[in-house]
Amino acid sequence: MTVLTTERLILRDWTDGPADLARIYDIYRRPEITRWLGVSPGLPMTDPAQAVERLRLWQDRHAADGGRYGTWAVEVRETGQVVGTALLKPLPGRDEVVRTEDIETGWHLHPDSWGHGYATEAARALVAREFAAGTREIYAVISPGNEPSMAVARRLGMTHVGRRTDWYGGELLETFVLAAPDA
Repeated sequence: MTVLTTERLILRDWTDGPADLARIYDIYRRPEITRWLGVSPGLPMTDPAQAVERLRLWQDRHAADGGRYGTWAVEVRETGQVVGTALLKPLPGRDEVVRTEDIETGWHLHPDSWGHGYATEAARALVAREFAAGTREIYAVISPGNEPSMAVARRLGMTHVGRRTDWYGGELLETFVLAAPDA
């Protein structure tokens, strides 16, 4: 199901089709991506079957969200190539179970798709949609040292507010925030 589109991209649900599962595995098996995802069980992936588990985790996490929040495939409209993942979701608290009121946007792109502005374009569309739904501010939380992701946050107009430990089990994260345009 298509969640939204931009000039160049389609953000859609990941499927359990062979091409999507292969791409999930190809993205999340790579240390150059997973090293920035903090304490995340099962990463990097070492077996293609883990892609099914990851997809189910995403689906279960967002089953009650009615499509407002999710972890979606980012597909290039012109080619149909899936270039990565974009997400919008309530941040998990220090216990990693209870959702906070803080909303996060994020992105994980395959290295073959870096440098094309896809992460910025996808996140900008998700942020605009979430602001239209009434959210007052949106966060990006980034592992220290992940300069390319911090650059995306800055391109989105987000302000760096330092390192915080409010979410993801108290992990120390570079925190960026963007207020709604009318806030």
